[in-house]
Amino acid sequence: MNPGQKIFYDFIMERVQEGKAEEAQALLEESFARQAAGTFDREYFREIASKILSLVKPRAAEEVRAAMEDFGSRL
Repeated sequence: MNPGQKIFYDFIMERVQEGKAEEAQALLEESFARQAAGTFDREYFREIASKILSLVKPRAAEEVRAAMEDFGSRL
């Protein structure tokens, strides 16, 4: 995990619903592995974004959505 990924990981994990941490961790690790392998694309991002958003606390959803949209705009 590179420093930028660590920041994103911590940001998401701090906002994940209780009981959903393992699922979120697995999604983030898969995402980082795909980035490293060069197989992380816009289609995959849309798929993973919706899954991650379903795991965050409702009060954090808009904040997470904004951060993910910012990241997605750079793909």
